Amino acid sequence: MSDLPSKELILVLGGTRSGKSSWALHYTEAQYRSHLFIATARALDEEMAERIRLHKSSRGPDWHLVEEPIEISKALRGKCGDVEAVLIDCLTVWLSNVLLEKGDQKIEPYQDDLLKTMSAREQAIVVVSNEVGMSIVPENPLGRKFRDLSGQINQKIAAMADKVIFLTAGLPMYLKGAP
Repeated sequence: MSDLPSKELILVLGGTRSGKSSWALHYTEAQYRSHLFIATARALDEEMAERIRLHKSSRGPDWHLVEEPIEISKALRGKCGDVEAVLIDCLTVWLSNVLLEKGDQKIEPYQDDLLKTMSAREQAIVVVSNEVGMSIVPENPLGRKFRDLSGQINQKIAAMADKVIFLTAGLPMYLKGAP
């Protein structure tokens, strides 16, 4: 364990299968003695259930788990206990959940609450998020709205973050903060 700030905020970005989740998991395990994983995904079909199962198996028994697809701010404020670090995986899945379940008019209040909660954090927070703006323009308005909202929240968290790491092909590039 190093002498990292106990309340650092790290944003880990990348595309699909870029290695961002694995990197965030290993980083958190290497730097902190106790950790909580906030999972935002839901098992809505068999394929997703298998993905979640594999993801759970990649974490060791030392991880505490909170499955929270919508209310991650409440989870950060109330379910983190005495852990040194919280890993949220993944912000874009959370954003999709809020957008589809609550509607786009609720995005801003949920986003503002999350940013406020992160700024008053009690422990280190590592946030995994997809960089979705580097691909084709979505063909429908909902897809374009999601892409825009993802980019906006990534920018806001990056501005607050102590470190921003972008992964591609499993390789981390530090965009903000030293390795």
